[in-house]
Amino acid sequence: MDRLRIAVIFGGCSEEHPISVKSAQEVAKNLDSDKYEPFYIGITKSGAWKLCDGPDTNWENGSCRPAVLSPDRSAPGLLVLEHGKYETISLDLVLPVLHGKLGEDGAIQGLLELSGIPYVGCDVQSSALCMDKSLAYMVARSAGIATPNFWTVTSNEDIDPDRLSYPVFVKPARSGSSFGVSKVSQKEELLSAVDTARQYDAKVLIEEAVVGSEVGCAVLGNDLELTAGEVDRIALSHGFFRIHQESEPESGSENSTPIVPADISAEARSLVQETAKVVYRALGCRGLSRVDMFLTEDGTVVLNEVNTLPGMTSYSRYPRMMAAAGLQLADVIDRMVSFALDGKDDER
Repeated sequence: MDRLRIAVIFGGCSEEHPISVKSAQEVAKNLDSDKYEPFYIGITKSGAWKLCDGPDTNWENGSCRPAVLSPDRSAPGLLVLEHGKYETISLDLVLPVLHGKLGEDGAIQGLLELSGIPYVGCDVQSSALCMDKSLAYMVARSAGIATPNFWTVTSNEDIDPDRLSYPVFVKPARSGSSFGVSKVSQKEELLSAVDTARQYDAKVLIEEAVVGSEVGCAVLGNDLELTAGEVDRIALSHGFFRIHQESEPESGSENSTPIVPADISAEARSLVQETAKVVYRALGCRGLSRVDMFLTEDGTVVLNEVNTLPGMTSYSRYPRMMAAAGLQLADVIDRMVSFALDGKDDER
């Protein structure tokens, strides 16, 4: 049987570029070479697309060739510059391993829709919706899911520190991996925290702090056919979860320990998993997403955020939760590919 020709896209222009490279490295290790013929497309921080040998740490310094994804459905595939001419490489599927802006916000998904090539993960609408935390909260609330109380601050808007109850969390509305996030315990810290968040997004979200355990659930699948991974809990010594910003995350975190399976009751575990599925469906997710939540002392599950292309690094939560449920990353990849191809058939 012919192998599926899969383009693995990684890197990107966002602050999460290094995390994406690490995620792609794990994906590369777990791609079954008997099933798949991979083509690795690295996007530099400046936005240049390059076909390279693989997502190793120094991939840009290897034997790369300029490449673009054709948006022309009459000539779909990868266009690679070779000896002054573009060679077309046909593709069966695209696996975007991109995080943050231009990776999870619907931008790359829009290009893939134009190309007509099936791709893994959420579509344009759900990607954009989940990326904007305030919009995701509003949709989740309409589905009966609890969210933190929140306020949004646009680029030209001021916020009165006296109108809030503290502590609050200040974060970019459309960013990930805790970049630009601050915990504000008193009003004198608020404006500085807003300025920090604005370095990553013009739209800023201010949330009332939720008192509870930080839990998460990996979800895999389309529509009614969903698989929930084991629930995890982030045990914090102080501050908030920010492992992707630490100097050596592979060696662990300075302030957090992920516990998988979460040390919560069976009833709470089931409630977290079912809530994650409700959120996933309400926001229109497909393929995969990680739903992050809080579990309060009275047993209420409160949405934190949804990651439509969650990290796949050796220390990331999504693959750990799926492994605890009996699905190794190679199995997860196989299922993601199957869901993407099935979804494309359904659209026809």
